[in-house]
Amino acid sequence: MSKQYVNLILDQNSWHTDEPFTYAADGDIEVGDIVQVPFGKGNRLKRALVIETGVQPSKDLSSAHIKEVAEKDPDLRLNQEMVKTMEWMRQRYGIKYYDALHCFIPPGKAARPGKSKRPYAKTKGEGQEVKALTDEQASAVGRIESSMDAGKGEIFLLHGVTSSGKTEVYMQVIQHALDMGQTAILLVPEIALTEQIVRRLLARFDRDEIAVLHSKLTGRERFDEWMRLRKGEAHIAVGARIGVFAPLENIGVIILDEEHESTYKSDQTPKYETVDVAVKRLMASKGVLILGSATPSVVSYERAREGVYTLIELKKRYNKTPLPLVELVDMRIELRSGNTGIFSKRLLKAMSGTLASGKQVILFQNRRGYSTFISCRDCGESLQCPDCGISLVYHKRENAAVCHYCGRRFPLPDKCPSCGSPRIKYFGVGTEQVEEAAAREFPDYPCARLDLDTAKNRTEINRIIRSFSKGETKILIGTQLVAKGLDFRNVGLVGVISADVSLNIPDYRSTERTFQLVTQVAGRAGRGSERGLVIVQSYTPENFALKASAEHDYKGFFQQEIMVRKFMDYPPYTDLIIAAFTSESEAVAIEMAERCKAYLEKAGLPNAKKILVPRLSMNFKGKDSFRYHIMVKAPRGSRNKYIYYLRYFNRLILKHKVDCTMLIDVNAYSSY
Repeated sequence: MSKQYVNLILDQNSWHTDEPFTYAADGDIEVGDIVQVPFGKGNRLKRALVIETGVQPSKDLSSAHIKEVAEKDPDLRLNQEMVKTMEWMRQRYGIKYYDALHCFIPPGKAARPGKSKRPYAKTKGEGQEVKALTDEQASAVGRIESSMDAGKGEIFLLHGVTSSGKTEVYMQVIQHALDMGQTAILLVPEIALTEQIVRRLLARFDRDEIAVLHSKLTGRERFDEWMRLRKGEAHIAVGARIGVFAPLENIGVIILDEEHESTYKSDQTPKYETVDVAVKRLMASKGVLILGSATPSVVSYERAREGVYTLIELKKRYNKTPLPLVELVDMRIELRSGNTGIFSKRLLKAMSGTLASGKQVILFQNRRGYSTFISCRDCGESLQCPDCGISLVYHKRENAAVCHYCGRRFPLPDKCPSCGSPRIKYFGVGTEQVEEAAAREFPDYPCARLDLDTAKNRTEINRIIRSFSKGETKILIGTQLVAKGLDFRNVGLVGVISADVSLNIPDYRSTERTFQLVTQVAGRAGRGSERGLVIVQSYTPENFALKASAEHDYKGFFQQEIMVRKFMDYPPYTDLIIAAFTSESEAVAIEMAERCKAYLEKAGLPNAKKILVPRLSMNFKGKDSFRYHIMVKAPRGSRNKYIYYLRYFNRLILKHKVDCTMLIDVNAYSSY
């Protein structure tokens, strides 16, 4: 067989090998093949990905010194579109080949013949009988399918109020893609929502057509589902954000349900944005992207106003039930009247009436644990995690102080570690305390809690949701998990315990996040035949985000928020780019951050003179090391230039062997 030369990248997590290597190979080796190659002085075999074939070796490299590919993996292989997307990710996010490669290849290994594992194998289809689409749904489906037929590659923002039937639009479009001989990807923002959407799909499509991809699957399950998609046995990929990397050919549609959710932005390396990756992947097949939400992100809605996205609106609920009535309760008045409890008098009365009528209740509190921090009443010091520097949260059931960043648990102290005072006090309200209070007030009605403490695995998540769906649980208490797309028919009341929690987060998105959370959790009420009631407790009910959510006024909220963004030079008018420097020496971390700032200023990039001075990253949880970061508001069109210069600065750090690592993050949702 004839020989050829190929360029490949090593499956090795090192900046020093983050470049293509030339090898000799048999003629049947193609782009996307996973191979084993000898590398280094010892010629130990390393896994690698072929990214280019038919290359001409550089003149300073004689053929005698070029090593040969040892063997090709018979199971794993990427297609050319996936390889190109991988290379694009490396440039766009300033990451290594290795980081992008591991987005596309599955963990685990092949099962022995006849031993493959299928997640959700016992899940049964569960869908609503749709006799006819509403006029709004039919119009939406028609516009999207026309675009698919014409191969326009459009991006649609499907702005539909809660319970307007967005899921039915998704189903119709997926069926159209399959009828065209194409494939489809449907993403949800939380793994907890996967079973519900799988049930809907199973009511419409053959079980073998559907494969699930998310991080709570075992390595074997992930591998087997990946192989079913890669071999063309399944044509619909469902899952959380990693589903965007599904190894499908000829993708006709990618759907991001609840597109506004921050979980679509990866907070781990590689720090990609799911919507960006989806757009890039669809370029090859000219498929459509659907971004669905009742509360679109400010960035997405502005893109729709500018014509970058095509806006489709569903303004009415499919069952014609009015949107829930939302009442704002001023907790300052409650406090002055002597009510120091978790529940306002209005909420308690509404819960009594709702439960007595046979309806269910959802209580939303976006803080888990029992009390949100532990403090000394004499010196004022709060207990913090020694590794992360983050306030510890009191968990009553475990009788421990827990760090919600690293997960470490500490015994509760008898006295203050700082001053020795025994006057230790617990402050703030978490879901555990809300659950205790609800059970105390309504002992005859079973309660359950859905947060990261109770939803520790897929089985437990599904059990809690199924129990509430069947009506066995009457009161469901939860964090934002209960606000994201869950569809319960018998919920008559939603109570938001403290709407101020998200308002007080030091983030420019705090008002947007508050509006979205309140509106989304309110949408869980009245999804049946009767109008629901939502009671929102707040110490700042006059806030424009809360008032807009009470009136179901997205456009009113958007108009005020977009003015603030423009004045402050925040996205969508800029990209917030963070360059973070981590070292065991605080002086080195500061020095590298300062040098990078000076380097970018010297390059003359737009807004470079406005780069913030280096700041200590307060949420960094590395032990015995320091992280300092700089942040720039990069004007539109300058993002790629900044990434180019930042990548070059990182190469300088590596070249001079500085004891410092650099990380690049664009439009981060997590605070630094």
